[in-house]
Amino acid sequence: MLVALDVGNTNVTIGAFEGQRLLARWRLSTAREQTADEWGILIRNLFLLSELKPEAIKGIIVSSVVPPLDPALAQMAEDYFGLPAMFVTPETDTGLKICYDNPREVGADRIVNSVAAFHKYGGPCVVVDLGTAITFDAVSARAEYLGGLICPGIGMAVESLFAKTARLPLVEFREPARLIGTNTVASIQAGLYFGAIGMIDGILERLRAEMGSQTKLVATGGQARLIVRGSRYLKDLDENLTLEGLRLIWERNRRP
Repeated sequence: MLVALDVGNTNVTIGAFEGQRLLARWRLSTAREQTADEWGILIRNLFLLSELKPEAIKGIIVSSVVPPLDPALAQMAEDYFGLPAMFVTPETDTGLKICYDNPREVGADRIVNSVAAFHKYGGPCVVVDLGTAITFDAVSARAEYLGGLICPGIGMAVESLFAKTARLPLVEFREPARLIGTNTVASIQAGLYFGAIGMIDGILERLRAEMGSQTKLVATGGQARLIVRGSRYLKDLDENLTLEGLRLIWERNRRP
């Protein structure tokens, strides 16, 4: 059994695979102070609660954009499962040619998403990941990671609007009932929702013009489901894209 960990700034997503089948998926808040022991106990308990056997774990792969957590995760893999964790790095064989000026600047999650999207949907393709930041990652038909765009995430906009104003409340990000809000909360929610969709669709329109109208567009991330409902271009939602990418990279790199 393979354990795949996608460590983001806001959430950690954990997946358990048996071959190509995703048996279980958990989404947790990122706790930067968590120790190796806490991670080990947590993962063992998650497995037991899902009636999975921790001793069946034969591999652990990690995509992390939170470097302070990496030593604890590496130690957890060794201490609790007797395995070396595979971290996705610029040296990892992903099957993509990285065309970034400095490949070390690219977040591991962006490469992992691109691997999965190219494998599942073909190229050219663009992955829109709606997480702490909103990222757009472009892959050519020749399996080249071309680069992309990074925009502030929706959660950042929600918190910033509350923090930088005297009278506007902190609101939940959700799909509004109508375009024109008739109270402050509804007005903020409409602005956040349709503002995000307008930005995303505007960028995708430019990307399609540059890469071709046949470009596949895939959405993933915590807020992807809400955005897909209102977007003109984003129709394919793949919530497990990063986990699938980790599995593909593991299978490509594992030793017999």
